[in-house]
Amino acid sequence: MIRFVELPPVGPRLPATADSGTLRTLSLDRKAARPAELKPPAWRRGAPLLLALMAGVLSACGGGGGAGGDGGVATLPASSNFAGKCAPENTLARDGTGSLLARYTSGSLQDEKSWVRSYMDEAYLWYAEVAAPDSALPAYNTSPAQVALTNWFQALKTPALTTSGAKKDRFSFTLPTAEWNALIQTGVTGGYGIEWALASPTVPRSLRVAYTNAGTPAEAAGVVRGDSLVSLVVDGASIDFVNTTDAAEVARLNEVLFSPPQGRQATFRLRGNGGTERDVMLTAGPVTTTPVKLAKVLDVGGSKVGYLLFNDFILPAEGQLGKAMEDFRAAAVSDLILDLRYNGGGYLYIASQLAYMIAPPARTAAKTFERSVFSDKRAAATNSASSNLSFMSVSTGVPGSGTGANSPLPNLGLNRVYVLTTAGTCSASESIVNGLRGVDVEVIVLGASTCGKPYGFTARDNCGLSYFPVEFQGVNQKGFGDFAEGFPPFCAVADDLSQPLGSESEGLLAAALGVRAGASCAAVAAGGAALKDATGSHGPDVPGTIVRPASRSNKFLAP
Repeated sequence: MIRFVELPPVGPRLPATADSGTLRTLSLDRKAARPAELKPPAWRRGAPLLLALMAGVLSACGGGGGAGGDGGVATLPASSNFAGKCAPENTLARDGTGSLLARYTSGSLQDEKSWVRSYMDEAYLWYAEVAAPDSALPAYNTSPAQVALTNWFQALKTPALTTSGAKKDRFSFTLPTAEWNALIQTGVTGGYGIEWALASPTVPRSLRVAYTNAGTPAEAAGVVRGDSLVSLVVDGASIDFVNTTDAAEVARLNEVLFSPPQGRQATFRLRGNGGTERDVMLTAGPVTTTPVKLAKVLDVGGSKVGYLLFNDFILPAEGQLGKAMEDFRAAAVSDLILDLRYNGGGYLYIASQLAYMIAPPARTAAKTFERSVFSDKRAAATNSASSNLSFMSVSTGVPGSGTGANSPLPNLGLNRVYVLTTAGTCSASESIVNGLRGVDVEVIVLGASTCGKPYGFTARDNCGLSYFPVEFQGVNQKGFGDFAEGFPPFCAVADDLSQPLGSESEGLLAAALGVRAGASCAAVAAGGAALKDATGSHGPDVPGTIVRPASRSNKFLAP
């Protein structure tokens, strides 16, 4: 099992709702009647929605029943009674020949639903608020089985809302176990290598390239940051991305953009920052993400400032972060700008290592980076030593991390750090902010409010589908973990898609350098507007949210 710790939803969505969540110990919005809305296949509802098509498009994922339901009923049988009993129609539990995988036995869809219900009672942080949907409804008995099971799981979640009116649990999710293992262990996902920023999910839609991954079809084809999607040609048919209201076209857009099968070809019409349009043909395939996208030392007025663009807390990040911080230490940087604008989270232990490498060792010694607080029926887990994650000062040597075991980590000894954020900054990224503030390191947040996900999960596989119900809330050394509305920025600054990441002219980085030099937020905003005018960038400064599936928007305790 893998443990995660999560925070509120990350990733851009069109007017419908999508759920997210996480596994192993280490966050959907209300349905709205809007124009076309994109959504991934039902069993991948942890992935972001792109476009909205019609009211009720996600109604099958909703659950009947109100708060309380039969939540926490003591007479529910243990989930172990149903574990691994798989329905004949569940293809995730079978190999290519249709034979059950060795770890499973024959069962029924009802067995699998019973396992989900009992497991929620045992593990869910809000088990007493579980809803009471009718398991006989068509939505929970449809084919393929993973769709029915995902619908059932989502329907059981607490219907309670936060003070701002958002769903309290907009994070719990499901994901095919094979996909989860491939992503978290190796950083491999499927797609074209484009990370999208969604500014408007409804007509007129706006989707722009946040960045491309190295060595991918998108990079090779010259797709660059700031490019806007105008239209697509798929299987010979052209789709107006910006304006279509056709349900079938919206469904095709969701599939092609966010969950394309390997080998899927599409021609993208893109508009660059200068306004010129061009066609780019791309073929989907395996994409390996590079967690540390950029690490550089800036010479600012004779001072050395480290800039680190860090996008995923996945295993390869451990070694990459250590190398970047060692280089910063060798350069004697006096300040660090940590760019987490696109970081949805991942392994919490890597967050604790990164926090250690930033702060003075005297502040973190024998201190808690994050402690996991479970439901009242799991007090023993809350009080156990394993629930307390300290600031880790050595490498793990975990296979895939690029490190050896127990090697001392480099340390910058900084009392202050500038953190760049957007609404896509979630979970383990938010734990960096909270954990450092817990030991009185000054964290200056610039950009937009973070996604607000102080919760975590324990990945649990059953019949080839991994379930990620919220299991605990993470708190820092001071016992604080109440940031379900996110961490607000010191200065609100838009993500500047008109400039390359790492450029001192890029809005968020320029803002951090300005604040570091003593500029006010008003001066930072004025400077950003002047830079935008000077560069003649194309398109309005509309805040966009990085499009990420739930599996890249959570935190996990350890591999």
